Amino acid sequence: MNKYYLAFLITTLIFLTGSGDLCGQSWVFVKEKEGIKLYSRKEADSQVKSFKGEAYLHSQIEKVFSLITNVKNFDLWDEDITEMKVILNEKDKHVQYYLVYDLSWPVSDRDLVVDALITTDSVTGIKVMEAKPLLNVIPEKSDAVRIKKYWQKWTLIPVEEGLVHLILEGSVDPGGSVPAWLANMVITESPFKSIRSVKIHAEGK
Repeated sequence: MNKYYLAFLITTLIFLTGSGDLCGQSWVFVKEKEGIKLYSRKEADSQVKSFKGEAYLHSQIEKVFSLITNVKNFDLWDEDITEMKVILNEKDKHVQYYLVYDLSWPVSDRDLVVDALITTDSVTGIKVMEAKPLLNVIPEKSDAVRIKKYWQKWTLIPVEEGLVHLILEGSVDPGGSVPAWLANMVITESPFKSIRSVKIHAEGK
């Protein structure tokens, strides 16, 4: 069986069964912008909603994969990152890094320590990078709020030669004085910006 066809079948199954939906919640379509579809979802254990964005990229999957997993590229899609420190970098396997986000007054800066595992399915070619907070590694700073509730998952699915289905899912609780209702108002802006930047660089536009 052609590996791209197999990947397509698996992708279809994922969406029919609700990928990553362990709490029984459904993704709610929010909007589509520049070919990027954006969704949100309520979670049983959090007041902050999860997000999902997806798009089809006309590019080679290895190029997209490199953009996402190379920590040196993080400044390409998040202009608020002012500091980055790589703690561990096992190429195409495991990455740990520390980020500082410079936010506008009166919101305090945020920092985050990330532990990300990278996998590739040898049969389907599907690539996944899944991240969670890494605690008790870098001391918290007095001038920044540490993000402790966070998860993010990039999924790259080869559809055919030169076409990749990209999915970004996640949730970030900013903590501090930012109320959940305010965080939920802008929940899809971050995945939109990230996917849009990856799309621009991957397609060379």
